[in-house]
Amino acid sequence: MLRKIVLISLLISSVGHAQQIAGSKHDFSVGSGRIEIAGEFEICVFCHTPHHATLEAAPLWDHETTVANFEIYTSPTLDADDIGQPSGISKLCLSCHDGSVAVDSYGGNTGYLKVNSAATKIGTDLSNNHPISFLYDTSLADADGFLEDPDANWTVSDLLFENKVECPSCHDVHNNAPIPFNFKLLRLSNDDSALCLTCHIK
Repeated sequence: MLRKIVLISLLISSVGHAQQIAGSKHDFSVGSGRIEIAGEFEICVFCHTPHHATLEAAPLWDHETTVANFEIYTSPTLDADDIGQPSGISKLCLSCHDGSVAVDSYGGNTGYLKVNSAATKIGTDLSNNHPISFLYDTSLADADGFLEDPDANWTVSDLLFENKVECPSCHDVHNNAPIPFNFKLLRLSNDDSALCLTCHIK
């Protein structure tokens, strides 16, 4: 019974996301006006499938996952001591944005349309990007001294994935808000650095 409830919840959630992603930067269906996969009129299929999904960090995942080795962020002021290779849901984002896996590599097919524009290709050098895939908890906030405590701040904790900072902590893959308001698919407005200041105390 519980399994049925979980599956129904996932399906309802995916319907809501489909309505948001239509016409967005991640809509690759024919007629979207962006990268278009020939003959594909579905929207969610590039990442998700209702059957035979892989056991990844996103529901019903069906896209080839990157195996690239990434150069990670380092800094003498960084207090997180568990930063390694991207994991979880961030690795799924990088499965297109590192430029090594084609957008149309889904459903067991090997595609050829790779992200290559300067605006969308992050590559494998993450040393100049915000660190990801690290635990953000009270201990880290205390050690840093300039971070909000996620256990005391629900806005912060809601941005975390399994208590970690990941790509979707700041970016929403299903966001279709109009440009220029949300050019970077931000989960929250960054006017006056509002998104940054959700976690960082300055």
